[in-house]
Amino acid sequence: MTTKQQLISESPYKPVLAKITEYVRETHDSFTIKLDWKIHHQPGQFVFCSLPGIGEAPISICSHSDEYIELNIREVGNVTKKLGQLKVGDELLVRGPYGRAYPMRDFEGNNIIIIGGGCGVAPLKGSIEFIEQYRNKFRDVSLFFGFRTPDDTLFRKRMDVWKEKFNMHVSFDKVAEPSKACYDGSQGFVTQKVNELVGDNTNTVVFICGPPIMIEKTSEILLNKGFKEEQIFVSAERLMYCGMGKCGRCMIHGRYTCLDGAVFRYDELKDYKDD
Repeated sequence: MTTKQQLISESPYKPVLAKITEYVRETHDSFTIKLDWKIHHQPGQFVFCSLPGIGEAPISICSHSDEYIELNIREVGNVTKKLGQLKVGDELLVRGPYGRAYPMRDFEGNNIIIIGGGCGVAPLKGSIEFIEQYRNKFRDVSLFFGFRTPDDTLFRKRMDVWKEKFNMHVSFDKVAEPSKACYDGSQGFVTQKVNELVGDNTNTVVFICGPPIMIEKTSEILLNKGFKEEQIFVSAERLMYCGMGKCGRCMIHGRYTCLDGAVFRYDELKDYKDD
């Protein structure tokens, strides 16, 4: 049995201990950790992280490697805040991966547009790393990222690399006067940039992840520009407790985010909104 076969055959429902090998504070309320967990996964999938006696939380994978996984975590609840207090060398329980991924192999030979808003940039990072690893299999790649302020920017070091490789556009909802000289981007919503700069839809696939209203508005813009529903892929987020389609917490219009998603083609979930 090969190493990859061993990785695939591991049960995604059995928690395992993983050690933190890197910890990066991204913003005041988010951080990225690298785990020494060798598990086969694809862009767009997620895992559950847990701390005994504290709880468990679903986290999107933001890397593409069979040697480790990276997780960007926003501190919004008891579990994620406790995870934020860990340090390099500490261990946590993880299980997965779960969910349907971006079918990256199906997109080879196409132009790719990746649009992320806020913490929604994290689930898209794995697909960007996939494209980096197989760059000759894709055509033009454009990245559109929107953040609330420059201080809320994720993956700053990686963005310095991406802007040399791809057509990258970063925008901020709000920019304080003293910060204007301290960032590479423009003021405005990411939807404005998409409306201004995205044109021909020929041989093009779009990935979108972010707040529901941003996904809705961005999809409307693209459809008005002539994009077809099957050209748009949405990474949806819902509160999950089990990851196995049992609790029903993550259902959207009859579909389970944990099983049928988290990646959906737009025509499968075109009414996605925060309901």
